Amino acid sequence: MIKTKIIAVLLLITGAVNAQDLKKEDVKKEVIRLMDSINKAKASEVKEESGTSEHWYDKISLRGYAQIRYNGLLSTNDKVSCEQCDKSWGTTSTAPDAKANNGLFIRRARLVFSGQVHPNVYFYFQPDFASSPVTGIQNFVQIRDLYFDLSFDKKREYRVRVGQSKIPYGFENMQSSSQRLTLDRSDAINSAILNERDLGLIFYWAPSEIRKRFAMLVEDGYKGSGDYGVFAFGVYNGQIANKLDGNRDLNVVARVTYPFVIGNQIIEPGIQAYTGKWAFTGEISSGVTVNDPQYVKDQRLGATFVLYPKPFGIQAEYNIGTGPRYNTLTKTVDETSLNGGYVLLNYKLDFKKQHLYPFAKFQYYDGGKKYEKDARSYVVRDFEIGVEWQPIKALELTAEYVIADRTFEDSVLPINRQQGNVLRLQAQFNF
Repeated sequence: MIKTKIIAVLLLITGAVNAQDLKKEDVKKEVIRLMDSINKAKASEVKEESGTSEHWYDKISLRGYAQIRYNGLLSTNDKVSCEQCDKSWGTTSTAPDAKANNGLFIRRARLVFSGQVHPNVYFYFQPDFASSPVTGIQNFVQIRDLYFDLSFDKKREYRVRVGQSKIPYGFENMQSSSQRLTLDRSDAINSAILNERDLGLIFYWAPSEIRKRFAMLVEDGYKGSGDYGVFAFGVYNGQIANKLDGNRDLNVVARVTYPFVIGNQIIEPGIQAYTGKWAFTGEISSGVTVNDPQYVKDQRLGATFVLYPKPFGIQAEYNIGTGPRYNTLTKTVDETSLNGGYVLLNYKLDFKKQHLYPFAKFQYYDGGKKYEKDARSYVVRDFEIGVEWQPIKALELTAEYVIADRTFEDSVLPINRQQGNVLRLQAQFNF
């Protein structure tokens, strides 16, 4: 085929020399057209010889983001901190003489490799290069997500997610840190699952048009949670990500959510729940007792309401449940009730290609945190007021003023209520 076209080009040139009425420009155009056809034929023959027209690795995309923070401005009490939130906010220790760690801090540095490597197999791998395995030691690489979606139909409406991924509990937990307005998730919802992830098998279902709507709510700047299905049901270890399971009890989780279009607005109500047994594997201090430490009841039920900012938005969640919590009077870890949630008000301002999001948030939590020292007891009442500015797609700047009232108690600090204010700053780079 290629040889035939080469001969045709030579004949055309030879004929053009002898043809007095043929313009040189016409000859040139025809030569270019035929050479382009030859190049395409060559590429086609190479694919035929290799036996494939496309490689699986051609379908993998790469993207990422990084966050750099400073939490040392206008701080009135450096003992106000949040271990699960940000280790550069306040102190990283509950010791009475602990010093503040309010310098510049790389909060996240993530790359995302993903792709539809087969019509029925989707691949997602996200390492974080800013993990902290030990207090004071920063910027280690750790797997955040590594999962595969196995779909059962051409539209991929039915799929099973296998691997380490976010557990479908709560809107804010599902929402990427690159999308979230406030610098940290709420204690009430995020205390359910540290880093939002665990190893499990989750079934997801959503109609194709709703999957597109989930994607639009993220891509068009409405701060969506991403596509975690209209219905989700699954099992997971229940021991948080990157840790071996501490018992043989699998947690069970279920979630239902749906983004309704009402006129020009989109609202998304949801409900979620999980149940299981928590196993303590070293978080308990000497002298603190736990009844049956491998099988402590851990279960929650939560509700969500989201009005997407078009331009005014509301995001609210609340959950109740039972879990382990340190008792300052008896020096024991007990199974106790917990409750708490948050309300976030936000606004989306667009001018040219820039976006501005003023926001205000109140959160409350009364319960324990099973993955912290002695299942640390918490009572949290925080106000946050801030603004996020996106001058270009690759850069986001956030300023957030926190008015905090946080009681967090364990065997080292049995009486520890801290109140204070701080201005927190973040620069996020998207690539």
